[in-house]
Order: sequence, then structure tokens, then C-alpha cells
Amino acid sequence: MDIIHSPASRHRLLHHWNRLADTLQRLLGDSFLCLLARLGIASIFFLSGRTKVEGFLSITPGTYELFRSEYALPLVSPYLAAHLATYAEHLFPLLLVLGLGTRLSALALLGMTTVIEVFVYPDAWPTHLSWAGLLLLLVARGGGRLSLDRLLGIR
Repeated sequence: MDIIHSPASRHRLLHHWNRLADTLQRLLGDSFLCLLARLGIASIFFLSGRTKVEGFLSITPGTYELFRSEYALPLVSPYLAAHLATYAEHLFPLLLVLGLGTRLSALALLGMTTVIEVFVYPDAWPTHLSWAGLLLLLVARGGGRLSLDRLLGIR
């Protein structure tokens, strides 16, 4: 039996690996991961919202045209859809960055992601699945220790 494959060697390797995993868990715990998820998904939606406006929140004519053609939804007028999407893409990301109403904001953006996947870009499921993964983490775990939710005692 060679030294590298001995049971004692495997046991030591496993022990060192588990210590490293424990250290990483302490350093990068759920709160840090939730913060990164909040910032990452918030930036995606906020930057999308910024493309729909001029100035503070003045919706561009091109946005209305997009919601008439490419983003057309059943049962919702393009005018209403443009306003709802634009405001949602500004409000909910801001709340996520602050960690305020994290679960509700993540659920709202998850609903928006579902609408986009089903009605607008069904072939973009790999992108939408990555968004859903971040949003579901936030729905399940909340904002983490580094959030206003935690500071205010909101679960």
C-alpha cells in the first residue's frame, strides 16, 4: 500500500479539507452571500429600469414602443405594463440594496422574471434561471445580518 492512498493519509486530507470548509463558512457565511445576491440581482434590474427612463423617472417614448411590440403582454395595456415594469425595476432593487422588505422585493422580482420568461423571452431561460436562483435564495433566507430587515427585526 502506498503512502498517498493510505487510510491515514485520506483521513488527514479529509480533516484539512473540512477545516478549510469550516473557515470559508465562517468567513463567507449566509449574510455575506445574501448581501452579494441582493447587490447582484438589484444591479441587473435597476440598470434595466434606467434604460427605460430619462432624468429621474420620465419614461421614454421608446419604452412605450417596446411594450407595444417586443414586450407585449396579454391582458395588460402597453402603457400600464411600461409604468409597472419601470417603477418595479427602480423600487425593488433599491429595497434589496437596503435589505428592506427583502423577501417581498425578491418575490416581486421573481414574479417579474416569470412574466419575462413566459411571455417575452422564453428562450432566455438560462439567464432567467440564474436570476431565479439569486431571488429564491433571498426569499428563503431574507436579507441576512447586513440588512435593514435584521436591524428592524423584520423576518
